[in-house]
Amino acid sequence: MENTQQLSFEMDRSALSVGWLHDESDEKAFWLSRTPEERLAALELMRQIVYGYEYATAPRLQRIFAIAERSSDGVPVNLINLRHLKINKQASGRPKDLNDLEHLP
Repeated sequence: MENTQQLSFEMDRSALSVGWLHDESDEKAFWLSRTPEERLAALELMRQIVYGYEYATAPRLQRIFAIAERSSDGVPVNLINLRHLKINKQASGRPKDLNDLEHLP
């Protein structure tokens, strides 16, 4: 016996908005409203998604960063050293990163 019942789905239009590719994005304002710690946490999450996360290798990653203070407000900022920046850009394989490699000292 066939089931002739049709399912009907409706989209919750309050949960999204439609925009155009060339519309101005509010992403910059969103990220500028976040603290440096929140931005770094989001960056680390993206790094884990792209490169994977293994607990055994996580502590080693801390050694490639240097902590510097912004002179304007004294906020500590983690910076990757040039050697590891080049390694990461090469490993990503993205055309933009490979192009960046050509222009790094």
